[in-house]
Amino acid sequence: MAHLKEKLKKGQLLENVEFVDISAEGMGIGRTKDNVVVFCEGVVPKDIADVKITKIKGSFVIAEVDKITQLSIYRVNSFCKHFGHCGGCKWQHLSYETQLLFKKKFIEDALKRIGNLSYPSIEEPLRSPEIKYYRNKLEFTFSNKRWVEPEFYNKEKSEILPALGFHKSGAFDKVLDIHQCYLQNDISNQIRNFVREYALKNNIPFFDIKNHQGILRTLTIRNTTLDEWMVILGVYEIKEKIIFPLLDALYEKFPFIQSLLYAHLFMANESLSNGKLYLYRGKEYITEQLGHLMFKISPNSFFQTNSLQAKRMYDIVKEYAQLSGNEIVYDLYCGTGTIGLYVADKSKKVIGVEYVQAAVDDARENAQVNGVSNVAFFAGDIKDLLSDDFVIQNGKPDVIITDPPRAGMHKDVIQQIRKIAPKRIVYVSCSPPSQARDISFLSDMYSIQKVQPIDMFPHTTHIENVVLLERKMD
Repeated sequence: MAHLKEKLKKGQLLENVEFVDISAEGMGIGRTKDNVVVFCEGVVPKDIADVKITKIKGSFVIAEVDKITQLSIYRVNSFCKHFGHCGGCKWQHLSYETQLLFKKKFIEDALKRIGNLSYPSIEEPLRSPEIKYYRNKLEFTFSNKRWVEPEFYNKEKSEILPALGFHKSGAFDKVLDIHQCYLQNDISNQIRNFVREYALKNNIPFFDIKNHQGILRTLTIRNTTLDEWMVILGVYEIKEKIIFPLLDALYEKFPFIQSLLYAHLFMANESLSNGKLYLYRGKEYITEQLGHLMFKISPNSFFQTNSLQAKRMYDIVKEYAQLSGNEIVYDLYCGTGTIGLYVADKSKKVIGVEYVQAAVDDARENAQVNGVSNVAFFAGDIKDLLSDDFVIQNGKPDVIITDPPRAGMHKDVIQQIRKIAPKRIVYVSCSPPSQARDISFLSDMYSIQKVQPIDMFPHTTHIENVVLLERKMD
């Protein structure tokens, strides 16, 4: 560390840095002729660039682009004018084929370097059917003071304007005003732009993020492949004479909205789960169809945000589980029960376990909606629920399907899985590093049979991965 700090300084220009790789966070990784490792936003492998040092770390530096001197063959033109500033779609400058190439490499690196695991060849990542307008949920933020991209900023003509859009990458208090987003059906753009214009015309205060003042705070828009729409207006203060006319105008403009709600977001965190929800028009849910199943989606329900790709992922999970109709299946971290219900028709019994009570309530209701009777869902901390008594009461599983949050499985859950020793484990993960770590703790008992990456989020660094584990012969 001392050597690098003596050799380099903040603000120093490093010329002709050749970038050869990209990190899981989307930063280009390069190396100078003096063998200094450089991490930099806005560059891709095979770019050559002059960069300025912004931070000096122990064994590397973080830099920003000064000038790209040679463009990579992997580069394409970004399609959104906010690219590079908005917190989403960080890989628009990479061709889709290249995105998949590096996402597969992330999984290979995780399995090898973190898990030290042996595995068969990884399948090619399953491409998303759509690479634009693929999301079924977006959350926007109101701000009384928009952040303006430097290339559009004019100090002499600058004025304080409100914003309704996304946070700037890495900044909770800076919001870009977004008029067109390519992530969700264009109706989402129409709804958001109407709300903004109505609020501006009627002088409704946008939220002051730093001082916690104002009325309009968030706007959440959800839709399904059945063309059902849910809109939730988050407000810091409930002033009915101001809020209700806005909601009435919105419903009059877009009468196809099946579920129109408002949320009192009175806490520091703007998450809907921290507020109080009120139904204003329509019903309290919208409906999605995956294969032969229908799912009710309530305002706080977790549901895979790429519906078309979610169905394909569940097909793979079902295939890997190799069910004949005689198996007991445990669905760990089951959420609203989508995977468990999807495999129930090929199972003797499915037991779902989930930490969040509201999600379990949704899972039970979804089971009733679909007439699925061979499932049971339980709420509680999985490391405590998955006890010896629980297994005795519900039956020893032949197959465990696990889909934990990004942090992976608790070590006590892994230990109990070892005791249960099912024939097969199907591990679904949104974080290849934590998945590889967890599998390493099972590797003496289980061997990896199949690895299938699934791209749920084009133009981002995220990748889902499904791994089939089979118990080794005694």
